Amino acid sequence: MSLSGDLLRLADAVLLPGFTGHAPPDWIRRRLGAGLGGVVLFTRNIADPAQVARLTAALRAENPAVLVGIDEESGEVTRLEVATGSSRPGGYALGVVDDVDLTESLARDLGGDLARAGITIDFAPSADVNSNPDNPVIGLRSFGADPALVARHTRAFVRGMQSAGVAACVKHFPGHGDTSVDSHHGVPVVAEQGVEEALRPFREAIEEGVKAVMTGHLLVPSYDAERPATLSPKVLTGLLREELGFDGMIVTDGIEMTAVSGAYGIGGASARAIAAGADAICVGGEHADEATAAGIRDAIATAVTEGLLPEERLADAARRVRELAAWSVSSGGIDITPANSGGVASAASGGVEFANGHLGLAAARRAIRVTRRSTAPVLPLAGPAHVVELTPQMNLAIDGNTPWGVGEPLRALLPGTTVTRLAAGEASGPVLERLIVRAAGHPLVVVVRDVHRYAWQSEALRHLLSARPDAVVVEMGLPARSDVGAVHIATYGSARVCGQAAAEVLTGTL
Repeated sequence: MSLSGDLLRLADAVLLPGFTGHAPPDWIRRRLGAGLGGVVLFTRNIADPAQVARLTAALRAENPAVLVGIDEESGEVTRLEVATGSSRPGGYALGVVDDVDLTESLARDLGGDLARAGITIDFAPSADVNSNPDNPVIGLRSFGADPALVARHTRAFVRGMQSAGVAACVKHFPGHGDTSVDSHHGVPVVAEQGVEEALRPFREAIEEGVKAVMTGHLLVPSYDAERPATLSPKVLTGLLREELGFDGMIVTDGIEMTAVSGAYGIGGASARAIAAGADAICVGGEHADEATAAGIRDAIATAVTEGLLPEERLADAARRVRELAAWSVSSGGIDITPANSGGVASAASGGVEFANGHLGLAAARRAIRVTRRSTAPVLPLAGPAHVVELTPQMNLAIDGNTPWGVGEPLRALLPGTTVTRLAAGEASGPVLERLIVRAAGHPLVVVVRDVHRYAWQSEALRHLLSARPDAVVVEMGLPARSDVGAVHIATYGSARVCGQAAAEVLTGTL
């Protein structure tokens, strides 16, 4: 069956694909000219602020109202600052500080960076209540484990971001915090007893006027025992639209993720998501090519002709995407002045800069928690240290190339400091024994990340501390306990500024 041009354009209007390169490829330009709703930027699209501004100006030349989205949560999930590490701590550190004015200011500052780069929607904040400390994908991205705390900081982040003219997008509805499965790889199940607490931050974000909500690929049996939230009319239409009263744009999490594409394929999952109540399909984290985007468009159009997806539902979804794009233009955050008359072009010529880090570093310093267990004067360090950093494999939401740690900022403050980084499989007994010998006569600092979740980290830490009970332990993930090491430093984040703040504590400059 042939698909009409009008129907294909309508299907294109709900797609937000990714692409490769620092400039939009020809297929993206063509599709934007023909009505593509928007795009999503990933780290592969980002070199520096001026380049991002040029890229978004090129996108806007094809469609002035294009939605340009990005996952810029600050902290561990950064796209703008993946080369250096984030100049702002993530949600958990902000929750530890628990200063909503700080969270709002930081989000406004971040929104200003995004707006100057031509980005119109930020897929942040994570409104998930991280009630399961073993959660493999949320963790530090959440503001915390208390629903009330998460709710007030979610509201503050939304206020700050949207005051800069960039749409905030709370995620992962109806709450990914109380899960033990990463939806990149499987289908997490949300326990019935935790649903209402998980919904609280989303309810309050809606009251705050959040412009977008991102779906989670989660099974919520108390609402729908068969379909993940992204594909469930009971969750997206019944709960989010009708019960919670959300009238903005609903966008899916990456539709290629196994939790939804595994059963239906990428195109089939996309059509079912729109039918369930989603308005925009996010794709391209792993499949950033024209064939995938064209296949999704065709699958959505075919679903209309076959009766799976009412055309009125598709038209309503396209309307909501257009309305959010129009808000982005009218809010004043994005300048769509033609490139030859200032505006984006002047920014693209070198006037755009990402954050200088002052606000973020101040926040990271406030989040530090120090537990001293030794009566000996362990801190400040008496001289150059040896730093051992135990490096777990990160989930797919975190770019694996994002730098983190304490060793480098400490070396800048204490020249002569040496750093050894070990991954799983490398922290063997003989290797650790050689490190103990090498560190003899020098302070030893052991840096871990979610040590409670990784048996190999726990064993390596035990081995090192048995030989060096005077060692300092720096936890850059979630600290399950603080009674390890002569001094325990919890940063509640692994952003660049968190490492800097820890180095300042170690040297006595903070």
